[in-house]
Amino acid sequence: MSDPTSTILVVEDDSIVRMLIIDVLEELEYQVLEAADGAQALTYLGNEGEIIDLMMTDKGLPDMDGIQLAKKAAELRPSLPILFASGYAENIEVPPGMHLIGKPFSIDQLRDKVNSILGA
Repeated sequence: MSDPTSTILVVEDDSIVRMLIIDVLEELEYQVLEAADGAQALTYLGNEGEIIDLMMTDKGLPDMDGIQLAKKAAELRPSLPILFASGYAENIEVPPGMHLIGKPFSIDQLRDKVNSILGA
């Protein structure tokens, strides 16, 4: 069982995909913040009062690339783990120390990946 205090920021521009990911994470008892684009995500990341234990982002976002977002996130929160979700997982160069899950992924794959990153 996951630590119910872990908060995951989900950044995904496809509202249906975002909703499905959020449903799964909430079922796993994580707190979830949602953002439809990089700018919204950076608002959360820039708020020091907001606890975020993991950022899960799509590679392709409407306003910036997921890698660009991850680099900005790392400047704001150097210790924040970042998980990329991409339908083109084999074509992505993930920055060192960051994680990747290929789309489509199963609920079990998402759970296992998130739990391994958060050390649950």
